[in-house]
Amino acid sequence: MRRRDFITLVGGATVWPLALRAQQQAIPVIGFLSSRSPDESKHVLAAFHQGLSEAGFTEGTNIAVEYRWAFGEYEKLPALAADLVRRDVVVIAALGGDVSGRAAEQATSTIPIVFGAASDVVKAGLVKSVNKPEGNATGFTLLTNDMESKRLGLLHDLLPKADLVGVLYDPNFSPAVDQLAALEKAASTIALRLDVLKAGNDEDLNTGLQLLRSHGVSALLLTGAPYFDTRRGRIIEFAAENKIPAIYRAMPLRNVRFRG
Repeated sequence: MRRRDFITLVGGATVWPLALRAQQQAIPVIGFLSSRSPDESKHVLAAFHQGLSEAGFTEGTNIAVEYRWAFGEYEKLPALAADLVRRDVVVIAALGGDVSGRAAEQATSTIPIVFGAASDVVKAGLVKSVNKPEGNATGFTLLTNDMESKRLGLLHDLLPKADLVGVLYDPNFSPAVDQLAALEKAASTIALRLDVLKAGNDEDLNTGLQLLRSHGVSALLLTGAPYFDTRRGRIIEFAAENKIPAIYRAMPLRNVRFRG
């Protein structure tokens, strides 16, 4: 299938190719694959359905959607993607970072894939070229995973007296290597110490938060990762309860309650 036949996602809007309108009898089934969770992805789902509606599609009427969520556990994505392929979906919307896109690409080389990412999609192996993605996958990237040094600089500007910044990173998220390298380089230029702790699962996250408290960090920087998106309430409440200034990748505060 040529690239122009793919679904195009721009700013959350979804436009379906004319080929889907010509489907016979059976209602086409869309596969929706995400590394995140439905509860904290309500804004994504709202945009997804809005895009479908604008294109004349309504779930349960003239299309069906099979949802698969990994809840921040990336190792589940390959099996979830394979299940969508077995269900013969007409296209897979792979959202929640490059981990979802890669899982979908590993599961099929024929079903069209539209991914949403936040890192360099060429370096991540999702496409061969931005201008000519080739293969069966296309999509968009926000490049927010490449802004860790900018966030550290902003944190330093806001808290110039902070001398020890705690950093939580997800070792299971492939962009983490570049994220840490960028942070260490930026920290060295402003003589700022970093307390780097891994948190790729719930046990490590709880341990990391306890260490941040005991180490007496002056501030917290949370690197971008789908896992952290699914645990945003826990992390934001920790920072609020311990009065630790923190900076995050975009993390909507809806439904998050602060205590103390």
